[in-house]
Amino acid sequence: MMSGRRLINDMVRFCGSLIIVLLLSTYGFSAEQAKKLKGPVVITSEMLKADNKARTALFERSVVARSTDMTIYADKMLVHYEEGSGNVTQIDAEGQVKVTKESRIITSREAVYYAAEEKVIFTGDPRAVEGGNVVTGKKMIYLMNDDLFLVEESKVFLNNKKEQ
Repeated sequence: MMSGRRLINDMVRFCGSLIIVLLLSTYGFSAEQAKKLKGPVVITSEMLKADNKARTALFERSVVARSTDMTIYADKMLVHYEEGSGNVTQIDAEGQVKVTKESRIITSREAVYYAAEEKVIFTGDPRAVEGGNVVTGKKMIYLMNDDLFLVEESKVFLNNKKEQ
């Protein structure tokens, strides 16, 4: 029978290994994108459930994924990864999703990141804010490689600032 301390140490080592695998795949970014990032991605949450058979890691409650240039917040994130390589294939985030990158903030109730296509689909009242400008819609698709947004049923609010 394993002692409580040893079990905890083994769990910490396992979770640490899983986090390292996720860090190596740079939280869903391709190898080419990973080279461009300035640092590792750190994911924190109150609870982590790893399912090696299903190749998923479920982060729950107060989830924060930080890289040097982007932060993702959510109530829950389900990370899907490939067997063997550990490369992230998809991330499902839900509940108070917020993505911040530079001066851009995107919020929604759900977001799904597809690694192969390098795109994020935001649903559930998506809203993008940059400076004083706001874009809302039914669904927002962000194509990361092209830095391009596609918005269904869009409504745009532009803040016309006076030049000084």
